[in-house]
Amino acid sequence: MPTPAAELTPRISTAIAAAFGDAYLGTDPVLRASQFADLQANVALALAKRVGVPPRVVAEKIVAQLDVAGVCSAVEISGPGFINLTMDNGWLSAQAATQSADERVGVPVQQTKTIPIDYSAPNVAKEMHAAHLRTTVVGDALARTLEHLGHRVVRQNHIGDWGTPFGMLIEHLLDVGVQSDEAGLVNTDPNAFYQHARAKFDGGDAFADRARSRVVALQAGDAETLQLWQGLVDLSKVYFNRIYSALDVTLTDVDLAGESRYNPVLQQICDELETRGIAEVSDGALCVFLDGYTGREGKPVPLIIRKSDGGYGYGTTDLATIKYRVQDLGADRILYVIGSPQALHLNMVWDTARKAGWLPNGVEVVHVQIGNVLGPDRKLMRTRSGNPLRLMELVDEATLVARKVIDEARPDLDEALRATIAPQVGIAAIKYADLSVAHDTEYVFDLDRMVSLTGNTGPYLQYATARVRSIFRNAGLAPESAVGPISIVQPAERLLALELLGFGDVVAQVGDQLEPHRLCAYLFSLAQAFSGFYESCPVLKADDAAVRDSRLALCALTLRVIVTGLGLLGISAPDRM
Repeated sequence: MPTPAAELTPRISTAIAAAFGDAYLGTDPVLRASQFADLQANVALALAKRVGVPPRVVAEKIVAQLDVAGVCSAVEISGPGFINLTMDNGWLSAQAATQSADERVGVPVQQTKTIPIDYSAPNVAKEMHAAHLRTTVVGDALARTLEHLGHRVVRQNHIGDWGTPFGMLIEHLLDVGVQSDEAGLVNTDPNAFYQHARAKFDGGDAFADRARSRVVALQAGDAETLQLWQGLVDLSKVYFNRIYSALDVTLTDVDLAGESRYNPVLQQICDELETRGIAEVSDGALCVFLDGYTGREGKPVPLIIRKSDGGYGYGTTDLATIKYRVQDLGADRILYVIGSPQALHLNMVWDTARKAGWLPNGVEVVHVQIGNVLGPDRKLMRTRSGNPLRLMELVDEATLVARKVIDEARPDLDEALRATIAPQVGIAAIKYADLSVAHDTEYVFDLDRMVSLTGNTGPYLQYATARVRSIFRNAGLAPESAVGPISIVQPAERLLALELLGFGDVVAQVGDQLEPHRLCAYLFSLAQAFSGFYESCPVLKADDAAVRDSRLALCALTLRVIVTGLGLLGISAPDRM
């Protein structure tokens, strides 16, 4: 099912070749929306320099050779040589009917690739905070979208579940008892448990010595220590899953791929790099020095593979991770949905892996850089005490604010229904606000704006789907029963049909360019087009049955596209709002 741009681009290219010779076959005209027509082709100005003819003459020659019979109802030249194209109503009607009959509503199935996605990555026995929101939400939207496009997505929740802090945490767990209320804090208030352990570590040599000894036992594989460590991990899983359930995120225990998984191979990683001369000992630490990575005064910046005390760092684990994802998972493309400050580290890891032959040139690695979430003061979101704001706190507050908005907007709905809708609206508000801006930029967390039922918000899109469903309730029909035929006549119908036809291209762009905000912008534009259609074109009170059925089919198609799009973003669409 071609979009207008996909249908017209090869036709214009062929016309250019016919007008100026085969050397210009394949010329790709830039097609964009226009206030004068459905699409405007901008090619004559650039081509004029190459053929030595004024732009308007170039446009006239192209139009003279352009075959758009049955596709465009009008082709006009404007300004210095722009070609304005108006799509034919019959062509639009046929394409809308095809999209309506397509179970995927125009979304293509791409050639399958294996794509591990590294996202969320909380730490065991630590609270998830506001900074985890973006990597979790963006990563999940990309996972959903790429799966929908036909790819094999392997979710990789690279949790922090290994390392020196666990000596301290395990000793505290032993002191308080595995079944104690204090131990239960790991899945209710992880920060409190961690802080209590930290205070004991900082406050007494005896506890600190025990903690250091416990780290040695953990790294050596001591059975009792590993059992206690697993207890901490299991308690944290309960907490992680409560967060993911509240956010409607698709991560499960199956997707956990923590640092501990790679511990058995870290020595092998070091030995291989050192034997092959890729890593060398510097000041007691095993390091990789790569060309092009220098710091102050031109000194080389090392990727530390093994610390001077014999311990392993993120560099070692990340190299083991990429080796596993390529060799064991068979990755074609690997996505790291991680904060922007990690760019230097990731690039050094990737370049080291390429040098070692663990990352072939045919495997694409992408850092989906994540910007910060800011408070009203445009600084990193924190509590009044200066600590990072808990993620569950954001979720709970969003639900409360959404409930207030629903109570004021729809007091006619019964209590149980409003209680069900409120968390759906609250989660939609914070996820859409996050996803609707470019993932590598900052944004201000403003709940009052996010939960608004008007403007470019998640609740506005949810409300649009609820409004479509109300049309069908009033008609006594199920939306899936409205299948056409579709006849596009009125300007508002044309605008809606044109927006609908762009859905597949936008989803494919999100998968290719890894930018969920493109889908958000599209859905908002579609919802606005539907609002204009709803105001201008009576549906249930249409002049005759054929027009009524056609408009109901357009409504049903709009509902399917918005619900599908929201689903790819991880946002639900309540039946009523």
